[in-house]
Amino acid sequence: MDSEPEIAALLKNYFNGLYTGDTELLRAVFHPQAALFGDVRGAPYYNTIESWLSAVAQRKSPRDLGAEFRMVALRIEVLNEIAYAKAHCPMLGFNYVDYLSLLRQGGRWLITSKLFTHVPEQAS
Repeated sequence: MDSEPEIAALLKNYFNGLYTGDTELLRAVFHPQAALFGDVRGAPYYNTIESWLSAVAQRKSPRDLGAEFRMVALRIEVLNEIAYAKAHCPMLGFNYVDYLSLLRQGGRWLITSKLFTHVPEQAS
């Protein structure tokens, strides 16, 4: 079975959730125990999925701010029931690159961890 189309569909929902601030859509693509780690302009970042979803719900979304949708998957790699995706997610004044770990569980793919950083525009 070719998992890349399933993962690409999950990433589309992830991007749409980020862009619109739809926390239910984001909740549907993340494992309930997912963790988020990052390096944002040199500052370390850690959050649980629930705390992060709460923060997303309380901020204005990129769509509400009139930002152009520019998120894109750069790479998907699958090995058995695990995968990773590299994505470019420019939003809210940041130029994020995300590394997403995924696991197929219960017949569907879920993001188990998000590792991300802000990079200069030309580096993405």
